[in-house]
Amino acid sequence: MTVTDRAVHKRVTVEASMDKAFRVFTEGIDRWWSREHHIGKADLERAVLEPREGGRWYEIGVDGTECEWGRVLHWEPPSRLVLAWQIDGSWTFDPTLVTEVEVRFVAETPSRTRVELEHRDLERFGDAQEPVRAAFDSPGGWQGLLDGFARATAA
Repeated sequence: MTVTDRAVHKRVTVEASMDKAFRVFTEGIDRWWSREHHIGKADLERAVLEPREGGRWYEIGVDGTECEWGRVLHWEPPSRLVLAWQIDGSWTFDPTLVTEVEVRFVAETPSRTRVELEHRDLERFGDAQEPVRAAFDSPGGWQGLLDGFARATAA
């Protein structure tokens, strides 16, 4: 990471093939996404990631309401996924904001995969960049989510 690189970088290694890791991360997002991480007024019922470029990334609340989080920019199973994060510094959906979350799946062995996550373009948060970056970089941020993904992959 260079001094000018303000992206958040996280990783986790799972005992699973690249294909399985990719499927659990994408199709199984609702199994590992923390119920605490939602932007809707209602509690989180389900996290959804539509499996294709241009697909939606959103939540469904227990009251049936939907809240957009972003969309799928690149869909390259089983090695790479890039998502548009469109939630601003006040934790609300902003269709004009796009930061990128790139997730790479790297085979260490046929049954072990390293998952590398980079959340970049954080300067687009403007004045909220530092507190948002701190939240993403905190134990309850991306690393906590990846740890939940690892547990779901092992299950």
